[in-house]
Amino acid sequence: MAPRSFLHPYAKPVKEDFITVVRGEGSTIYDSSGKAYIDAMASLWYCQVGHGRAEIIDAVTTQMRALATYNTFDPWTNEPAEQVAEAIAQRAPMEDPRVFLTSSGSEAVDSAIKLARLAHHLGGRPEKEVIVSREHGYHGVTYGGLSAQGIPANQDGYGSLVPGVINTPSQDLEAVASVFADHGSTIAAVIAEPVQGAGGVHPPAPGYLEELRRLCDEHGAFLIFDDVICGFGRLGSWFGGEHYGVRPDLITFAKGVSSGYIPLGGVIVGPDVRARLESDPEYFLRHGHTYSGHPTACAAAVANIGVLEADGLVERAKQIGVLLGDGLRSLVADGMIAEARGEGALWAAGFEPGTDTYAIRDAMLAQGVVARPLTDAIAFCPPLVITDEEVARCVDSLAEATK
Repeated sequence: MAPRSFLHPYAKPVKEDFITVVRGEGSTIYDSSGKAYIDAMASLWYCQVGHGRAEIIDAVTTQMRALATYNTFDPWTNEPAEQVAEAIAQRAPMEDPRVFLTSSGSEAVDSAIKLARLAHHLGGRPEKEVIVSREHGYHGVTYGGLSAQGIPANQDGYGSLVPGVINTPSQDLEAVASVFADHGSTIAAVIAEPVQGAGGVHPPAPGYLEELRRLCDEHGAFLIFDDVICGFGRLGSWFGGEHYGVRPDLITFAKGVSSGYIPLGGVIVGPDVRARLESDPEYFLRHGHTYSGHPTACAAAVANIGVLEADGLVERAKQIGVLLGDGLRSLVADGMIAEARGEGALWAAGFEPGTDTYAIRDAMLAQGVVARPLTDAIAFCPPLVITDEEVARCVDSLAEATK
């Protein structure tokens, strides 16, 4: 049997058999055979409010009946785009920001890199174009973010990458300081996930993010926090910078902003970058996407933010984190896993090198629990509506799968 027409992302092109998901409700999904699974990955790090939320479905339906789509290039705008930008700006961990909208996290990262370089150009420092990133960082799959990320396997085979990127060892402040010492006059920005996600779920070492901020300030560079996974309540705060008490200049977001109901992403533009973009009243920003500010996607995000607040889900992330962290640490104590690492409602069970994490994933699927295999870990990023009992079942499933 030949593979079907759909060429799946992040899968073997010759693979023929996939699980067909047909329905979702809360923290549970169902396949075409009727089997139920606890969705302990919130699909792909994003479904904060759970599946089947009528509030979002109704908001999308209402918006599509009025205006499903229209571009926001000059001279156009729409109410949902204005509303969601205001809602995000009000919750951002910086003063008086603006919000640029995209359709994905990859587009958001490329936009942030472009805006950082552009702001230096407009400020009279066009030589400042180097982007500093770090090992294990995941910043999307378009060429800008792909070039900046620190997962070499994802870059293999795609040819020449975007120049002007320096990748540093994860958590190694001495290495970052050395890069600034050698290249400080040409560095445009540092990009970092507050908690690294797809690269293995690595929280920052104590003082790491604070030192990035100091180095950027000292050398006139911008600090970009990639909050595509960490944002919108995942860590128990609206954004990673708020959680760690560190002010970024630019924030990329996607995933949790709409809980994935309709794809949406963007960049929160802080005051330093904003001031340079607005310094010349005749300057015309030649960057944007066909779907930047898509009214239906923005309506979904406005409703999603409302659900996060009404249901207290940002605070709930902290409770989920305690349960997941305690459960995984108990497996470390029992010798079943090598390490438990995480923050808020974002955790991973670490294994010794060479462990077949895909086999563990498959064993958990057989038990009705969805988790994500990474190189040396199994990741958990559940919807923030998951119950205490379901969290316990996820931990028990992992224990069973490792026997």
